[in-house]
This record gives sequence, structure tokens and C-alpha cells, in this order.
Amino acid sequence: MSDDVWKREEIESPCVKICVVHPEARICTGCYRTIDEITAWGRMSREARREVMAELPGRRAKLAVRRGGRAAKLARRST
Repeated sequence: MSDDVWKREEIESPCVKICVVHPEARICTGCYRTIDEITAWGRMSREARREVMAELPGRRAKLAVRRGGRAAKLARRST
């Protein structure tokens, strides 16, 4: 039996359940959406979701710059 009630033609969320907001870029490191976009996702129109989805691949580059991690922190402390 098919359940047509739950079949929707919506754009699925890009969420990958890695919900950590980058402190400088202010976007989620998992899905690359802003907090505002994540909050509004359920109320967005199909067109607005498409626009966000089209922007996401370009946002990955904002997170590609590494700050050095733990090793860099330790090096800064010793100087």
C-alpha cells in the first residue's frame, strides 16, 4: 500500500547531522547554511530553498582555510 500523504515534492534539507557553526564564517560546517537559513528552512518557498542550495557549494571554500588547530595554539603559547 502506498502512502501518498507523506510523499512531497520538496527540496530536501542539505543537513548531514554535523551541526557545528564555524565561529568566523558563521555557517554550519556540515551543510554550509547560515543559522537564519537553517531556522527558516521549513517555512521557505521552494524557490528560496533552490537559491540556498545553489549557493552551498561555494561556501565550502570559506571553511577550507585552516587556522592550525592544536599545534598552532601550542606554538603561539610558547612564543
